[in-house]
Amino acid sequence: MSPNVKAIPLILAGVLLNALAQICLKKGLQAAGGMQVAVGPLVRLLLEPWILGGLACYAVSVVVWLGALSLVQVNYAYPFLALGFIANALMARAFLGELMTPMRWVALGVIVLGVSLQALSGQGH
Repeated sequence: MSPNVKAIPLILAGVLLNALAQICLKKGLQAAGGMQVAVGPLVRLLLEPWILGGLACYAVSVVVWLGALSLVQVNYAYPFLALGFIANALMARAFLGELMTPMRWVALGVIVLGVSLQALSGQGH
């Protein structure tokens, strides 16, 4: 199996963890009643479980991403991060009730097409 194929599960896990981090951070902000620029409220915000979960997702995503980068070139892996737009849109709709306009879905389709073309282009030397 080629390194590109072996890296795809790691790449996708990293992308999904990054998108999940965004959802957790938003839920944390909602639970804390928003963001206030003062020491006390910031400390409470940083101790909010959803915020801690979001930061944990980011930390794990970095480790997973390092695993992917150990297998493939950056110029192969990095475009997959655009799939985070799709994951984020779906998670925001499912977990936050956010709506997407038809034009945004079209734009996300264009992103998927572009990432697919990048993935199919192979590993350049």
